[in-house]
Amino acid sequence: MAYDIGKKVEVTVMVNYISGLVFVVLFLMGAAITLAMGQSNVPIAFIFALVWLFFDVVASSAIRLAAQWEKAVVFRLGKFQTIKGPGLFLIIPLIDQLRMVDTRVLAVNIPKQQVITRDNVPVTIDGVLFFRVDNAAEAIIMVQDYRYMIAQYSQTSLRDVIGQLSLDQLLTEREEIAKSIEQHVEKDTKGWGLEVTGLRIQDIDMPEELKKMMSRQASAEREKRATITKAEGDREAAANLAMAAKTMAASPGAMQLRTLQTIDGLGPTASNTVVLAVPVEVLESIAMLNKAYRGGGTPDQSLAPPA
Repeated sequence: MAYDIGKKVEVTVMVNYISGLVFVVLFLMGAAITLAMGQSNVPIAFIFALVWLFFDVVASSAIRLAAQWEKAVVFRLGKFQTIKGPGLFLIIPLIDQLRMVDTRVLAVNIPKQQVITRDNVPVTIDGVLFFRVDNAAEAIIMVQDYRYMIAQYSQTSLRDVIGQLSLDQLLTEREEIAKSIEQHVEKDTKGWGLEVTGLRIQDIDMPEELKKMMSRQASAEREKRATITKAEGDREAAANLAMAAKTMAASPGAMQLRTLQTIDGLGPTASNTVVLAVPVEVLESIAMLNKAYRGGGTPDQSLAPPA
């Protein structure tokens, strides 16, 4: 559960059944002795019952229990004495006082902070800080409320670090920024018995107009890359066509073979219509040659191809 500033923290308390069991056993023993004494002397039995009850309460309250994740800071007459736990331990009733400290990893929510970046862009940012108590005595003695204090330091550190960065750095270097804030918090809280285990930036919010401008910029950048890619493709295609044209020009029959290959690639489908463009002069020359050979004469010399 994350700790929110200004809200009460729920603490898991380990129930001490041993102390209650000792109280019941001693109470039954005292009751039996009191009944036996009451048969002979009632006033003495009454006084004994009061003394035994006081002893029972004191003896049972001397037995304390700490969970595996807890440390008990013992103060004797207001002065720090020792750290005990986890498990069963004894204290001096009415003289010793305890402060139980949770040594598990705790989470502190960093509320949304309005920060101005180095390039004068207002952003709203929040996060969460993870820490644990490394020295229970220092965490209790050095600060009044270590949860509240580290939450305040995390807010100020976040403002200090973000204010030194530009918007582009804030958007692209989140891991480095989180480590920098973590180092700031750990340096400021040194000597409090706390260990910062991590910090994560949750959300970065910017004005809507700036978001639209960034969206248009990203769209223009993508269009630019697409245009450059298409132009490079056209250039490579033109270079390949030029090389193909040179190869065909070097071979006299290459063009005819390419034409026949294209026609063959159309397939025998009836829906395909192949149109071959033949010059009219060639058709007229063929018709006159055919007429001349049928008439038994010789073709006109004017129709003969030039030498």
